[in-house]
Amino acid sequence: MEITTDIYLGDSMEQLKQLQDNSVDLIVTSPPYADQRKNTYGGIHHDKYVKWFLPVSEQLLRVLRPTGTFILNIKEKVVKGERSTYVIELILEMRKQGWLWTEEFIWHKKNCYPGKWPNRFRDAWERLLQFNKNRKFNMYQEEVMVPMGEWANSRLKNLSETDKIRDTSKAGSGFGKNISNWLDRDKAYPTNVLLMATECNNKNHSAAFPEELPEWFIKLFTKEKDTVLDPFMGSGTTLIVSSRMRRNSIGIDIVPEYCEMVRKKLKPAELYLFEREAAYEKAENESSCEYTLQR
Repeated sequence: MEITTDIYLGDSMEQLKQLQDNSVDLIVTSPPYADQRKNTYGGIHHDKYVKWFLPVSEQLLRVLRPTGTFILNIKEKVVKGERSTYVIELILEMRKQGWLWTEEFIWHKKNCYPGKWPNRFRDAWERLLQFNKNRKFNMYQEEVMVPMGEWANSRLKNLSETDKIRDTSKAGSGFGKNISNWLDRDKAYPTNVLLMATECNNKNHSAAFPEELPEWFIKLFTKEKDTVLDPFMGSGTTLIVSSRMRRNSIGIDIVPEYCEMVRKKLKPAELYLFEREAAYEKAENESSCEYTLQR
């Protein structure tokens, strides 16, 4: 069984046009935040961010399968003492574009950067916005279940009669629960808050996220041989994790050094790498390189 990794060098919006309609199962990416990474990506002003991103999201909507999912890692910046609204504005415009804003996950950073500001505390979380094309999409919840935890030892030890039936909420919400359903279970479904440390190792990139992050979403929304796309590849974390998990992957980046760095990283010892015929040129020539990983 072949697992392929395609790396495209060039502007994301233009390179996405080379991909077929409905060909990707999962998109996981962290685009340049507003006014950041100016040295590598130019830095997009927060007032122009929505206009800049919408042509990209239009292409992503085209290439994503009807059963696929798009995970967007993004966070508002602070401008003159208050949070910018460009992320909220982007969500609203993407909904007009045809996206469904299905869920919002929170990445809680266990080792957030210390500091002190006059009107706020240090940032310890980032958004992970989930978008879909349809209300029904592929989701493998059992793959990300977590241990029940110590509370089960005490809470499930002595069940009352109320715990053994579908007890209606005392708050009048209309919801009910049957605690006894969790007897003999050692795992539960996770919450939408992901507790993960930021990337501390040198990845030769200014904003590399930890491998755990794409890995969690790849488990949740794909199976083996599915295709994962990162249109702002950077250090290639999404592609590297996808290959390890036996998913096909596609990465796009405008920086030649990043494309070459990822290509070298995608030569693990346990895999045979066959480099197909491809030209690796300068960014302005926008080339494509394809590599096949085969066990």
